[in-house]
Amino acid sequence: MNKIDTQVRHVTKPDANLFTELGFSPDDARRYQAESHARIDHTLMLKEQLMGELVSWIKDSHLKQGEAAEILHVTRPRVSDVVNKKASKFTIDALVDMLARVGKPVTVVIG
Repeated sequence: MNKIDTQVRHVTKPDANLFTELGFSPDDARRYQAESHARIDHTLMLKEQLMGELVSWIKDSHLKQGEAAEILHVTRPRVSDVVNKKASKFTIDALVDMLARVGKPVTVVIG
């Protein structure tokens, strides 16, 4: 039987620049990290906007989280995650799907 190597050889510190760790030049590493953070921030902003629309729908409809969950075809804890804006727990696709279920289709504009 072959033994699987599970030894940890390196751990990147939380505040480290991953691109530097991967061997990119300092200038490239800074640029890639800045671009990466900008994309992450943009994605979080989109998710929060979509979640805000769902929260408004729940409030405007005077629904309890369990009732909203049935309509959205998700669990009540998932609705709680939306209400509490836990963006990291959702894909944009999942949020768009929930909005479509309540008659709020999402339109994408590029550029």
